[in-house]
Amino acid sequence: MKLLRISLAFYLLLCAIQHGIAQDLIQGQSAKKTTKQLAPALITFGDSIIDPGNNNVQKTIIKCNFLPYGMDFVTHRPTGRFCNGRIPTDFLASKLGIKELLPAYFGTNLTNQDLITGVSFASGGTGFDPLTPKIASVISMPEQLEKFKEYQGKVRSILGEKKAAELFSKSVYGVIAGSDDVANTYFATPFRKSQYDSSQYADLMLRGASNFLEQLIQLGARKIAIVGVPPIGCVPSQRTLGGGILRGCAPVHNEIARLYNARLAVEVEKIKKRHQSQNIVLVFADIYDFLYDMIEHPTKYGFEVSNKGCCGTGLLEVSVLCNPLTPTVCTDVSKHVFWDSYHPTEKAYSILSDYIFQKLVTYLEN
Repeated sequence: MKLLRISLAFYLLLCAIQHGIAQDLIQGQSAKKTTKQLAPALITFGDSIIDPGNNNVQKTIIKCNFLPYGMDFVTHRPTGRFCNGRIPTDFLASKLGIKELLPAYFGTNLTNQDLITGVSFASGGTGFDPLTPKIASVISMPEQLEKFKEYQGKVRSILGEKKAAELFSKSVYGVIAGSDDVANTYFATPFRKSQYDSSQYADLMLRGASNFLEQLIQLGARKIAIVGVPPIGCVPSQRTLGGGILRGCAPVHNEIARLYNARLAVEVEKIKKRHQSQNIVLVFADIYDFLYDMIEHPTKYGFEVSNKGCCGTGLLEVSVLCNPLTPTVCTDVSKHVFWDSYHPTEKAYSILSDYIFQKLVTYLEN
């Protein structure tokens, strides 16, 4: 038992050292540009899909700053990204010509250059339902906005009021949340399902999203992309929990996602109309059909497996369940759509990011 304690302590120390080295290397990557710069900064809010490590310093079990997470990252070390490598915001920051990696705002030693080129406030496990972040003990969407205000103050102190205001208006803002509302709050707890049917819960999520966008606009954002909820019923963990013996896509999960996405598309148009005098570029990026097709027809996209994650059995492992003691990691990650039972692989994220970027680029070049 004493030996086990020593081994565990050594492992945790090693993880901490590795994380520190990884952050130093990430800082070096963040200033690099690969293409024509389409925006001065990328600033993002949301959940684990785009959390680059904000949860590392939160008192929550929803974190992944340990191997095998990060095994295919540029440093080959865990950073807190819920993936084997890079996540969508890294790819998008590069495609926008800003920098190669988008850093976390929390728990990192950010330089002035890091700050003025954008950060992520996203927190794995959060959502638009106020109950969702409370259950997971993570950073809520309103709290992310409060930290954005703090960030704005730092940028103003670096650039001055006039240049900072220009940066905030020309930056690209990304928002993605909602999956945890459906999977972890509505279906995994008894609190909401007894109060709301699928349609009513989609409306609850919509109100949260709409309020968030309105506040973001009030804080100076002018170029905003909000990403819809993916086919959450088709991720491996939800297939296992709600897909029956054959582990098909959980239908009710996807029903809420479709309802929310359809209503969000309408709400986005309403918000644009309310702010038409402010030159708002507000884009709804619906990824549902694209990702559903990738899952249903993986070979079209260069994959072989789409109903299991790469980590462990691939049926339920995610976050702390996907760890160095997990019996196995698949031999070829590139064949899998999903890294763990909830999050796509770097390769799948790269393909998805290309799709999202093509949706956005025409708006950004104007």
